[in-house]
Amino acid sequence: MINNIKSLILVFLITGITLSSCKKTEYSFGNLVSPTEVTLTANVSGASTTTPNGDGSGKVSVHVAAYNAITYKIDFGNGEVKMVPSGTIEYKYLTPGTNEFTIVANVVGTGGITSTLSKKIKVFVDFQIPTAIVTSLAGTGSKVWITDKAASGHFGVGPSNGFDPSYYSAGPNTREACAYDDEITFSKDANNNLFINVDNKGQTFSIGASTTFYGASGGDGCYNLATGGTKKLGFSNASSGSTASNSTQIQFSVPGNGIINFGTGGTTYEILAITANTVSLRNIGSDGNSWYQKLIVK
Repeated sequence: MINNIKSLILVFLITGITLSSCKKTEYSFGNLVSPTEVTLTANVSGASTTTPNGDGSGKVSVHVAAYNAITYKIDFGNGEVKMVPSGTIEYKYLTPGTNEFTIVANVVGTGGITSTLSKKIKVFVDFQIPTAIVTSLAGTGSKVWITDKAASGHFGVGPSNGFDPSYYSAGPNTREACAYDDEITFSKDANNNLFINVDNKGQTFSIGASTTFYGASGGDGCYNLATGGTKKLGFSNASSGSTASNSTQIQFSVPGNGIINFGTGGTTYEILAITANTVSLRNIGSDGNSWYQKLIVK
């Protein structure tokens, strides 16, 4: 009898321990609180009664604030979006002339709950795209370009402070097929604004350092990436420190993911050289290196 009682006690103890160890752990994220009292200011540099849209630099100081905010996601109304944890940023618009943009501030609270506020601004950018570049890229209306795969250095990489692919320069027809079938259309409107449309035939080559930038994962290779339709390009003087001996000293930014014919994580391209049938481009990739590509008219 005593042995039976001991056995029953042992069973109850084991059962209790088992049930205790199987108890589901509960986690709490606290109260989900929406950001409140959101404010958004956007001051155009040099704006006055005589220059209401700014001094031509394109610079705008943006400040967002709110109670219960964790971070801020700012859409600048031109296809570019940035996460701004401090809520304050000085942003430079590049589109020449006077243009209206709607800045949208998404204020992120606990649990991802967001509050949104927007503001319209007009910004004057005192920059004219050189006529020779407009004509070379788009002709009388539009031109289709492809990778100049027969040229040495049509795909290359070098240091961030250099202007030639000294680390690696691809030989003719040595890269992946998906890097060679893209069709890049440059077009212009009546005001000589330039646009780009990239048909990547479904896949784009990306360097491994930038795959996460495009929402993918993996090393160098071909990925199913969306190129985003027709986008207006923003031109400005180059900020790289280049000279007339190695560059046109003109750069342009591609809204969205910035892809032209292969992805590096860069969205701003400097035009190193251009003719009616060829163009050489340079951009700074996610890895901090300068990347090079050459295009030719189809």
